[in-house]
This record gives sequence, C-alpha cells and structure tokens, in this order.
Amino acid sequence: MVYLVFFLAAVVVVTAAIYLNQFGDVISKKSALSGAVVGTFLIAGATSLPELTTSLTAVYIDNPDIAVGNMLGSNVFNLLILAMVDLIYRKRRLFQRVDHSANIPSALIGLLFLAILILTLFLPGSIQFFGVGIEMILIFLLYIGAMKFVSSSGSEESEDQVNSYSLRTAIIGFIIAAIVVFGSGSVLSIAGDRLAEATGMNASFVGSFLIAASTSLPELVTVLAAFKLANYNMAIGSILGSNLFNIQLLVLTDVLYREGPILAAVGSSQIFVALLGLLMTIVVIFLLIRPNKWITNQWRYAAPSLFMTVLYFVVTFALY
Repeated sequence: MVYLVFFLAAVVVVTAAIYLNQFGDVISKKSALSGAVVGTFLIAGATSLPELTTSLTAVYIDNPDIAVGNMLGSNVFNLLILAMVDLIYRKRRLFQRVDHSANIPSALIGLLFLAILILTLFLPGSIQFFGVGIEMILIFLLYIGAMKFVSSSGSEESEDQVNSYSLRTAIIGFIIAAIVVFGSGSVLSIAGDRLAEATGMNASFVGSFLIAASTSLPELVTVLAAFKLANYNMAIGSILGSNLFNIQLLVLTDVLYREGPILAAVGSSQIFVALLGLLMTIVVIFLLIRPNKWITNQWRYAAPSLFMTVLYFVVTFALY
C-alpha cells in the first residue's frame, strides 16, 4: 500500500506540475511579466510547496536534520535536473538560448545564500535574535532586495506559442494547480517517509536525497514542459528560483523551530551537501557566462553539465 500511495502521489504531482507550467507560460506571455520572472517566482514558489510541507512536518516532530537536509538536498537535486536535461538535450544548447542578464542575478544570489549557510555551519555557534539565527535574517533581507532586482531585470518574451487560455483562466488554473501540488506533494513526502521506514534505509539519506528528489518532481516536469514550449528562460528560471525560494523556506523553518537556530542543531553532513550545491551553482554560472567561441562541438558544450552529474552521484555515494 505504501508503494502504491507513493506512486499515485507522484503521478498527481507530475500531472499538476505540467498544468502549472502551461498556465505559467500563458501568464508570462499575456502579462507584463517575463518568462524568467514567472519561472523565478510564481512557478518556483508553487513547485516548492512539497518541500515546505516536508520541512514543517520535520520541525513539528523535532527533527531539524530532515528539515534542513530536505531543503539543501532539494536544491542540489534541482541543479542535477538542469545538468541532466542540458546533457540529454545537448544539441539544443540550453544555456546559449537564454537571456543571461535575467538568470545570472538569480544564480549569483543563490551562490551568496549558500556561502552564508556554509559559513554558519562551519562556525561553532550562531548569533540569534528571539531564537532565529542572524544568518537567516540576513538571507531574508537579501531576498527581499533580490526580488525587486530580478523583477526589474527580466526581459520580455516573444509572443509566439501563446495558447488559447485567457489570462484570467490561466491565473485561476495556476492557483488550482498549485493547491493540487501542495496536497499531493504532502502525501508524497509522508509516503516517502513511510517507505523509508518499511525498507530500513538511513534517515539522513532519505531526508537529503530520497524525499528531496521526490519533492523535486514538479521542478523536473516544469523544466521538461518548458523545453517543449521552447521557453528556455522559464526552464532555467524555475530551477534557480526554486533554490532561492527553498532557502527562504529554510528561514521559515528556523522561525518555527523554537529550540534555537536550526543550523546549530544539524549534523556535519549538511556542510557537504551545501558545499556540493555551492560548487554546482558555480558551474551553472560558468555555463551562463561562457563565451560561444569556446564551444567547438556538442560534447565540449556539455562537459560542465556532465561534470555536475558525475559530481552529484560521487558525493552522494561518498556520504551515504
């Protein structure tokens, strides 16, 4: 029964995420928002709802390692999605088809957030205000400023491939799809936890990788659907935006975790997951700024994405 529930929840998440992307594409084409902005904020926020449910549940049961591991693990898995899609569709050269000015700021902000988290994890203690780490307050304030910056720097998409949905229908459909993602994502997370108990897998591995991968299914479908719609800015923006949004959810978990700063209560393995995310983000930034003259064939183009993919599985094997 646990296997069946997990599978059915995954199917519902995937189906809802497809509609989420379709409605988001209409909103990006028929409103003043660019595809990068819609991907970075609207779709990123909605597809991060399963991570929110999982981490809030982890805080409720007083397991900060699962709460933090789920967020950091989801961010790393999101970057793996981007790398594998770029690798599989290397002939289309994803990173050469996007508006770099709209996506580089999101990647740099994500890099800064990870650097702050890693520095905090390395320090023996954390300055706190009302039980919340000062690093979380700093990240939240930076995110508020980043939203204004990214929103103003997004470029307009072309008007081709706009489907028959009206803007009002797309907005209503987007909200309904987001609610479905939230509900089915919650079931998916709970079923994944029960599946771990039934199979006897390591709890840390489940939190940072199995549940993190499961709750990242919407991001996977969003990227693939955006590819089908040829909305490459949304494909990259949804991943980078989800990573920014996930870290804000980590801020929320710190606020709700009343035993002190949440990063002070997690194991040392979270440092390596965060470092993996930092390194993979640096590679993504390199892909966004790499000159076209460096690319002589499709495999040379895909080499950084191949490096990210191999690195992910090597670190996962080494840690667990």
